[in-house]
Amino acid sequence: MPRIICIDYGGKRTGLAVTDPLKIIASALITIDSKELIPFLKKYFQQEEVELILIGHPLNLDDTETHATPLVKEAIKKLQKEFPHIPIQTVDERYTSKMASQAMVQMGMKKKDRQKKGNIDQIAATIMLQEYMNSIS
Repeated sequence: MPRIICIDYGGKRTGLAVTDPLKIIASALITIDSKELIPFLKKYFQQEEVELILIGHPLNLDDTETHATPLVKEAIKKLQKEFPHIPIQTVDERYTSKMASQAMVQMGMKKKDRQKKGNIDQIAATIMLQEYMNSIS
């Protein structure tokens, strides 16, 4: 059964999360250098069937674009070019980094691990994916 993958795209790092094959649980997958996103996904898609790519859409509280919005738009264009057979959908990523930080504290993660920005990116992608799954069920 195909999975859904979610991308928390950033200028330096990109966090990825993925559903289980039954699309019940969202799990953190990996944080990679943003330049490695396309090569990583090519390899991943050879091993796993993916039916949808979600990508966080950065907006301010007043729905205006942030400094990161153009980066995400460019990433979407690259994804569409490389993977035209997989639909891409944006999801609201407001507050996900803050929610990820709070989740790490609640999980009892050590301060040293909470300071690793890659952990925040993965968890933010997981939160976006879980919220998406909750919204469609």
